[in-house]
Formats: sequence, structure tokens, C-alpha cells
Amino acid sequence: MISMEHISLRRGEDLILDDVSLKVNKGEHWAILGRNGSGKTTLLEMMNGYLFPTSGRIEVLGHIYGQSDVREVRKEIGYISQTLLEKLALKDPVWEVVATGAYAYLRFYQAIPEEVKGQAVALLEEMNLGHRKNNPLGTLSQGERKKVMLARSLMAKPKLLIMDEPCAGLDLFEREKMLVEIDRLRKRDVSVVYVTHHVEEIVPLFTHVGLIREGKVAAAGPKHEVLTKETIMRTYDIQVELQWDADRPWIQVRNGG
Repeated sequence: MISMEHISLRRGEDLILDDVSLKVNKGEHWAILGRNGSGKTTLLEMMNGYLFPTSGRIEVLGHIYGQSDVREVRKEIGYISQTLLEKLALKDPVWEVVATGAYAYLRFYQAIPEEVKGQAVALLEEMNLGHRKNNPLGTLSQGERKKVMLARSLMAKPKLLIMDEPCAGLDLFEREKMLVEIDRLRKRDVSVVYVTHHVEEIVPLFTHVGLIREGKVAAAGPKHEVLTKETIMRTYDIQVELQWDADRPWIQVRNGG
């Protein structure tokens, strides 16, 4: 699905990514964690073909970046980010916002096929938002808007779904509602790459974890092997205890950590 080999990125004198190698196979779902400024979002932008490395090789869905049309590759990738959410029209009805995902539009300027509208409404029903389908996007809560973004990303039936901190800014109630929908992606034929700051967002869906520190891969692999209190302490420079419950990790910061 994704192969990143010896990726480095320089901006002037700054080395943003330093010899990063990461491989995501079909059927795997990855969570990427690390401190602010560690390079997590930069990795996602490279997977989407919005940024290109100074050196190294990137292959996504069988396409080698630099040798293929990234616009065609993106048609097979679902993407969720706060930047994208901010570009959507708050006055548009929710079902229409979801429907734009079928064509990667930000909004429609022509008639929308009934089957596309039906698909959008069905996805909203799945996420318990069917009753909000005719509401303007701007009237929804932050949690509801994030679920709309998830529904929109699924419209084109992507092979790969990339999410950049989809639970950022949500309260505990709305975060857990969103994580329920994310965990349900196990039922779909899509591989997920998910960036977060919060270990507890690693729901059972996720099979693998990558830890990024100062532009380098600190650890990567199956989540139970990689996600230990030792690797978390090395990545975040903080003393913690780690426990697993219902296949979700939870951390407790030690006093004086």
C-alpha cells in the first residue's frame, strides 16, 4: 500500500525528516504518534503527494511518486484534515458536503446524480447523522462535522484512508463517538493511516504503530510490540505507566515525570 524508503526532507538548514523508512501493507492499519513538530503531518502530506522529499523513494498504491500523476493516485486515497474541513462551505447542506467526496470537489456547481445523493445519505445514516442531512454544515457540532468528513472520505470507496488528528478539539464524549466510527472501518476494505498525539485513540482497528521523534522513526511495527512504556518515554521524554484494556492502550504520567 505504502512504501517510503530512506526519505529525507530539508528546508534550508533544517532537516525535517531524516532517513525515514516505513512500509504499510494491505490489511494493516497504522497509527503514527510523536511530539509536536516531529514530522508526522509532513509524512502524511508526502503520502498524499502534496510534498516531495529531498531524497528517497515513495510508492503509494503501486505508483512511484515522481514517475506518475499524483492527481490520479489521490482518487484512490481518502483524506481527513482540519485544513480540508476549513475549506468546505458551512452553508451547504450536510448531504451535499458528503456527496462532494465522490468527485473530490469542495462544492457542487451542477446537478448532483440521485444515486450519489443516495450514497451520501446512506453513509450519514450509518453514522447516525441521517436526521441532520439537510442541515447546513455550520450548524453541526465539531464532533458531527468530523463524522461528516469521515463519511465524505468514504464516498469514492478509497483503498487508503489517511487521517490527520481527526479527534483534535473534541470533548471526551464526541471523541469517543468519533472513535466508534473509526473503529468500524474494520468492516471496510480500506487501509488506514492515522496521526494523533493521544495514545488512548489507538482503538482495536489499529494493527501497527509508528513512533516519530525529531524527524526519525523511533520505532515501528505491530502495536503490542512497539507501544511500550519504554518506547513512549523515549519518544516523549516523560515518565509513564502503560496499560492495555479492551485492546486500547492507556497511559498514566508518573509524578515528577
